Amino acid sequence: MIPAVYAVLDLNAAEHNLQKVRSYAPDAKIMAVIKANGYGHGLLRIAEALQNVDAFAVARVDEGIRLRKAGNKRRIVVLEGFTCAEELDELVKYRLDPLVHSFTQLEILENRTEQEACAIWLKLDTGMNRLGFKPEEFNAAYQRLNQCSIIRHPISLMTHLANADDKQDTTTLKQISLFNDTVGLLPGQRSIANSAGILAWKEALTDWVRPGVMLYGISPFPDNTGAQLGLKPVMGLHSRLIAVKPISRGDKVGYSGTWICEKPTILGVVAIGYGDGYPRYAKTGTPVLVNGQRVPLIGRVSMDMITVDLETQPKAKPGDPVTLWGAGLAVEEIALCADTIPYTLVCGVTQRVLILEKSAL
Repeated sequence: MIPAVYAVLDLNAAEHNLQKVRSYAPDAKIMAVIKANGYGHGLLRIAEALQNVDAFAVARVDEGIRLRKAGNKRRIVVLEGFTCAEELDELVKYRLDPLVHSFTQLEILENRTEQEACAIWLKLDTGMNRLGFKPEEFNAAYQRLNQCSIIRHPISLMTHLANADDKQDTTTLKQISLFNDTVGLLPGQRSIANSAGILAWKEALTDWVRPGVMLYGISPFPDNTGAQLGLKPVMGLHSRLIAVKPISRGDKVGYSGTWICEKPTILGVVAIGYGDGYPRYAKTGTPVLVNGQRVPLIGRVSMDMITVDLETQPKAKPGDPVTLWGAGLAVEEIALCADTIPYTLVCGVTQRVLILEKSAL
């Protein structure tokens, strides 16, 4: 029996989205970003669905190790790199490529005597002000790394775009220019473009691109949905009605009675809440699909349930299917109604939600 709350993953959609990446960056190698449990879709499941990429990127060492232990032989880049010698040991053991972004890491590498045991990505901070060497530090860091015996050459070079989702902001072009001016004619492959960079900034297309959210069918831009960009959603989140009841004018619904019924209507209770990953701060009016038709959320989201107004569906009954996001209801729209971003929704689906693959249904 399928439980009340479940997610369905269309892994063919992931392959479709990958082909969209290729259409935008036909000459680049693709490093698929599958960190944070594959953006909530399942690390190993997404890796299997994206076997036609050139490399994977994860955030942390343990994610890379999990991929290797599962038998994945692709190049795996660890975007947070390492923080101690023990983590570097694991990176070498499992053939993971770390990002090098600090002098602390550099000192750890300088103390190693292995010969060409580790390929690295050297990160330049072009304005994100998170990880990476500042432009004035970069040449010294590069020269020191170039002397480390443990490193395989040439060193690959990377930066990260801070504002690429804003097509009107010139920050992206400034970052790209700063990157190109700083690395100059150094040997080694380059990587700049994330999903927004791939879709909106041709100047960011270099040897490697790093698609993340677009692989899951989600737009990186606040004013578009994935569907509007030709992407297909990989995840659909579903539940069912568990109660249907009439309510009268003046009745209050939910915790604190924040929604007050203005005229007689029909209330539906859906078995999903923030305990499943549905956004706690979704506003009244947030769309929900009941029997494939839009109805508005009313009242506060609770841990296990939400309530909807079924005025337009008087024949709805307990057991009828409900879609919270997916095909026909963009996760971007739900995120907008909850004052958040779609990344947080797909990453926030909790462990009690059953994950099914569409091909198995």
